[in-house]
Amino acid sequence: MAKDKKRDGKKSEKSVPPVPAHSAAAESSPTKLTALHASADGAEEGQASAAVLDKGPEKAVEAPIQDVPPYYEEPILAQLVVKSYEGDKVRRLYEGEGVAFFEGGNIYKGMFSEGLMHGQGTYTWADGVKYEGTFVKNVQMVNGCYMWNDGSIYEGSIKNGLRHGFGFFRSGIHPVSYVGYWYKGKRHGKGTIYYDQEHVSWYSGDWVDNVKEGWGIRCYKSGNVYEGHWEKNARHGRGRMRWLTAGQEYIGQWVHGVQHGYGTHIWFLKRMPASQYPQSNKYVGEFVNGQRHGRGKFIYASGAVYEGQWVHNKKHGKLDAESAPKLDAVCWGSCSGSEAIRIINNSENPSALGSDIELDISSLLNLLPGEERQEEVKQVEFAVLRHITKLRRVYTFYSSLGCDDSPDNTFLMTRLQFWRFLKDCCFHHSSLTLAEMDRILSGDKTPLEEIHSPYETLLFRTFLSHLIHLSFHMYHEEHKGKSPYLHKCFIEMMSRNVNPTACHIQGLLFSEQRRAVFAMRYIDKCWEIHRAFCHQNTRPPFEPTMKMRQFLWMLNDFKLLGKQLTASRLVEILFKEGPSLHDSSSSNLEQELVFLEFVEALLHCALVHVTSGVIKEQVDDQKSNFRTEGFSEGATNETCYTQFSLSQVLRPCEDRGHSRQEFLMDELEAQTGKDKDFDWWMYQVQIFFTNKLFPAYQHEKVLKAKIKENRIRSAELAELRRRKDEEIAKLIAEREAEDAKKQKGAAEEEMSLECKSTVFKELEEPGAQSAPPPKEEASAVPAPAVTKVPTGTKRRRK
Repeated sequence: MAKDKKRDGKKSEKSVPPVPAHSAAAESSPTKLTALHASADGAEEGQASAAVLDKGPEKAVEAPIQDVPPYYEEPILAQLVVKSYEGDKVRRLYEGEGVAFFEGGNIYKGMFSEGLMHGQGTYTWADGVKYEGTFVKNVQMVNGCYMWNDGSIYEGSIKNGLRHGFGFFRSGIHPVSYVGYWYKGKRHGKGTIYYDQEHVSWYSGDWVDNVKEGWGIRCYKSGNVYEGHWEKNARHGRGRMRWLTAGQEYIGQWVHGVQHGYGTHIWFLKRMPASQYPQSNKYVGEFVNGQRHGRGKFIYASGAVYEGQWVHNKKHGKLDAESAPKLDAVCWGSCSGSEAIRIINNSENPSALGSDIELDISSLLNLLPGEERQEEVKQVEFAVLRHITKLRRVYTFYSSLGCDDSPDNTFLMTRLQFWRFLKDCCFHHSSLTLAEMDRILSGDKTPLEEIHSPYETLLFRTFLSHLIHLSFHMYHEEHKGKSPYLHKCFIEMMSRNVNPTACHIQGLLFSEQRRAVFAMRYIDKCWEIHRAFCHQNTRPPFEPTMKMRQFLWMLNDFKLLGKQLTASRLVEILFKEGPSLHDSSSSNLEQELVFLEFVEALLHCALVHVTSGVIKEQVDDQKSNFRTEGFSEGATNETCYTQFSLSQVLRPCEDRGHSRQEFLMDELEAQTGKDKDFDWWMYQVQIFFTNKLFPAYQHEKVLKAKIKENRIRSAELAELRRRKDEEIAKLIAEREAEDAKKQKGAAEEEMSLECKSTVFKELEEPGAQSAPPPKEEASAVPAPAVTKVPTGTKRRRK
């Protein structure tokens, strides 16, 4: 630690104790340069691999490595000797607000306490570098802002004069910025670095001592993306690389930036728009130094397969290629993406329209008389062909909602997107709800858990079949008795529902592409919550569903209802897009919610619940609980990023420091127009889902698990008590039986003894019991004389 110096023979003001030196490297110039990160950052435009894949669509070369511009280190406070001072003093010590001029030209203006820089202040070095922020006993601490001469700036957490905690750095001469966590002056923890002003090229993930280490996502300027593990600034471990410009993708093991180990490499073949069936060449097997080497299988787009040994990207050994059967509905030899149409009508006569698209309307035809079915089929064919172009455009539009660019230009519509189409076209304003439509279209073979699944994909032929079925259930009453009428229902649906309103998005989820891509990252977790709170339907087929009342109870259990998001406001949200199912006095909360309505209701709740007051309250709470050591060092396996303004900053479940929210609030207030609206919307959604909804669900999940565990334990204890009671009762019964047996034996023995005593008594007293003996006749023999025995003598018995 440097000590104060006083010159002999001269008087000076009381010198301020200096700040301890942080490291030997920091003791030189206050504007010492250090690399923002190592030059082994990986290719800025990274193409397929460091190695060149030999031929055809496999060829892709990685661009040369580019260095990243440097940034300034924090200046140090060394040899602090006060030359002059302007301000108040208490007991000859600097106190309160003042200005200190140091030897060497450095100046401090701010608060003092007991002779030390303590509180808010501004320290300016002689070369122009400036620090504004908090001082604690002459040391830069808590929060502050460094500003260098070239315009570079750091704003965020400070500890012992170093960047430590959450902070934001922006270079003044290069379009490079970093927002994330720091540790002793180095990027360490979670953070995002942008390599250009447009935020097109960036890395977001784990850092260790200024080096990419752990899990992260790297988006290159060309649009290519790598997501996976890193080691020493290189792709290392398991990861996925997508070369959008080359139409390739690799998923597997990496070693020092090169494909090495087991993995899958795919070469996509670009299809025409509206195609549904992707075609690609695929290799699955072993890689060595970026080349196919070892055991592997190559599957060609034509269906042919080679499986065997590879040496330096070439087949080696016995060739085992065999032609695979053609897949249904794949347009071999054609890139138009068009499909023919065939009607499944339980008739032996094939349709004249083709055989690739199968309109499954057999269940509807079974409801009609046999002699009318052929004519119905013919008219339905004409009706479908009349509107096929419009329906193709509709299918293509909705199947791409919420999706990133497809490497092979193919999209499949999901049930989530199909629900959006039905709501935009007001299908649910009929007598059918979306949940009832799902049951109509599901069929008997669909598992109960998948009847309302948002992940089910619909081919174009399935989309057409569903429309025919729904049109029949919606309009058959109007045209019944006017045979043929099936096509009339279809035409009525097209004129009333599809043509006027299709492709005009109404809901929150898909209203804007950027918002849809951002919101889709929460879909999986929301589906888990939706399934957890579904109840078995009381009507066939008894599948799990959710009603509006259960949705309201769920948010009440999560403690999300309050002053802003009240129960009445929630009811208004639930009925916002629905038909007139409620009036001023009552609401029908027994209506079922499909998953799309569930998600969009949550998005509405986010906009109502998360206000500016909620955001400031969260910032204040995190200020009081902030610890600079508390940043996360673990990896998060997130795969969805958006490249718009602050999108990379708003990372789910990573908000640990208050500086981050303050920085975002300042950025949001400084923005204008659509970017400000989008970032504010994104911030509201992120806070609601990651800080409110998901933690509440996790708490409820843990609570339910504990309740279930307690019930199981109580049942086990009750069973143990029951068994113990049974054993005790059994022992008591055995003892009672034994006692009864003993009592019975004792009674029998007593009776036996009584009998014996009675016999003995009879034997001992024979005279008392027998009859007197008969009188004898008088004999001539005289009786013997009786002799008196004197008193006191005993009669001897002979």
